[in-house]
Amino acid sequence: MKDKFEINIDDTINSGQVFLWKKIDSKWYGVDGKKILILEDKLDVKSKNIHNFFRFDDDFQRIKKQLSKDKVMKKAINNFPGMRILRQDPFQCYISFIVSSNSNIPNIQTRLQKLSQKFGEKKIVDKNEFFLFPEPEKLANASINEIAKCGLGYRTKYVKKAAIAVNKGTIDFPSLKKQDYQEARDNLCQVFGIGKKVADCILLFSLDKLEAVPLDRWVLRILQKYYSKEFQISTKTITEKTYDELHNKIVDHFGEYAGYGQQFLFKNERDSFAKKWLG
Repeated sequence: MKDKFEINIDDTINSGQVFLWKKIDSKWYGVDGKKILILEDKLDVKSKNIHNFFRFDDDFQRIKKQLSKDKVMKKAINNFPGMRILRQDPFQCYISFIVSSNSNIPNIQTRLQKLSQKFGEKKIVDKNEFFLFPEPEKLANASINEIAKCGLGYRTKYVKKAAIAVNKGTIDFPSLKKQDYQEARDNLCQVFGIGKKVADCILLFSLDKLEAVPLDRWVLRILQKYYSKEFQISTKTITEKTYDELHNKIVDHFGEYAGYGQQFLFKNERDSFAKKWLG
């Protein structure tokens, strides 16, 4: 299906963008803020929630064509042609990627499930039990000890302070959406526990900033492996300064849809190492 609705649901859900999803029989069930989304092979593309979540308003074929001018990228896109960037509930995305720091996908999933079970509202869908993502107010007013019981470790205080920032209105997602990329990232980075990589994940996966490129050790490894000539990377770790320098080089090279490009490269590399995704 080479059109604006082209999608591979499995590849999209299993690409490190979302965590509160599970496959039951042939359907994917996922928590997206106050909603439980159900995905099956034949998607209802007229559903406003589905249309919004999968970014069907993007010119997907044009994006892939533009990125495919790069040979390495073209190969990654050909391997996963139906992988989309998602437009998630901003608060859930914001907390999820704060929880994700220095962790792996199964652990992130477990922590977020515990957080939802403790502070979210229970829903029964198709005889299965789910918990909606907690409201900002609920996490903002929870004690450190209560949040810590969800196994968040040192991230506990980050989650608490991040929730307070949203509850007070210091962080306002509709405003961030309207700001340009740099201003929005700077504002997110004011929040205790949010660095540039986490901010870029939030911007790319929930706030429509397709030029956001989350840089971690996986992306650094990809750039060193395939783009050492183009980007002349000498560093083994990403510092504050090298993060911005690298980000600018990537956007210059791949253009305004660099965030999509990063996701294709990330998915392709992780799958080639047979890394664990969601079930």
